[in-house]
Amino acid sequence: MPFPHLTAHLTTPTTAVLAASLLILAPASAHAATAVKAVKPAATKDAPALPGYQADLSQTTVSGLSSGGFMAAQFAVAYSATVAGAGIIAGGPYFCSGQPGRFPYIPYLTNALTTCMNPGSAQVAPPVASELLRAANDFARARLIDDTANLKRQRVYLFSGTKDQTVTRPVVEQVGKFYQLAGTPAAQIRFVDTLGAGHAILTDSNTDKPCAVTESPFINDCDYTQARDILQHLYPDLQPSATTLTGKLIAFNQRSFIQNAYSSMNNTGYAYIPKACDSESCRVHVVFHGCLQTTQAIGDRFYTSTGYNQVADANKIIVLYPQAEPSPVYPYNPKGCWDFWGYTSINPIDPDFYRKSGTQMEAVKGMLDRLAARRGSR
Repeated sequence: MPFPHLTAHLTTPTTAVLAASLLILAPASAHAATAVKAVKPAATKDAPALPGYQADLSQTTVSGLSSGGFMAAQFAVAYSATVAGAGIIAGGPYFCSGQPGRFPYIPYLTNALTTCMNPGSAQVAPPVASELLRAANDFARARLIDDTANLKRQRVYLFSGTKDQTVTRPVVEQVGKFYQLAGTPAAQIRFVDTLGAGHAILTDSNTDKPCAVTESPFINDCDYTQARDILQHLYPDLQPSATTLTGKLIAFNQRSFIQNAYSSMNNTGYAYIPKACDSESCRVHVVFHGCLQTTQAIGDRFYTSTGYNQVADANKIIVLYPQAEPSPVYPYNPKGCWDFWGYTSINPIDPDFYRKSGTQMEAVKGMLDRLAARRGSR
């Protein structure tokens, strides 16, 4: 994700395309030690269908870092009738890349790389929450997304590291303003912005990168278990994390949920299933990895060492880890980022990435619906 200095003057289509090749929004996930056998990245032919677990979708929450943070914010707004809370690490507000700009031309990619990243370095203004909420309200009236009135009940965790120059604080703080304007009570919004962290998700493991750096795998030791803090805010009733995992990591056929050949999503997704969820109805937390955190980039590290599984195991939470993948040609997504500027849309003038019908959004919702289906069904 270290590219802010390369995005200051994106004024031509050629420059924008060039910038796309440099888009390495960092990661999402970290923590140490698991006491369960790791599931190696699997080929589609090796991955069975995702089974139903009769999950309780009324308590669904999401989180992610960078492109995963943008995706979490996007999914939480578009599917606000389903999502009860969101954890956004170094990410921006819903439809961030849609502003500034007005039909017939909105420079989505340019906005994503400047307005939504490090606007100060790019010499542009940060996103404006009031304008983005206005757009969301319009989309809701058109039934492209769920009613924005649902945002009032969501709990929101926000994080910006003081050493993060990739997605800077002025961008992250607009997420909080977006929710405040939507009527979310201040007590439901937690903003952590005092740690000297680079662009990464944070752990309390000395095997991870130093706190202040911004480099692969974007998992930094800051003596702070961020996954725990996120879930504690989203689910205030949490029990202490498990020290030994008793559940199972599963690989599943993600391709069956994807309706578009241009999704830039992997054939295989992953999920952590606590033992209790084999017989009881559990809630679900979706974690979106960041750019350069795909299985191609860091193997199984994202879904085995984030810290989420330890919390989930003790609290009857299924953790769903959907997977994007690098796409070197079309759609052009060489770093395996989640789509928050429209690369999955066939029509770049009228993209659908921010809608419920967006390719990646619809696929993840399909995974949630499957988890909520009758136990054992596929």
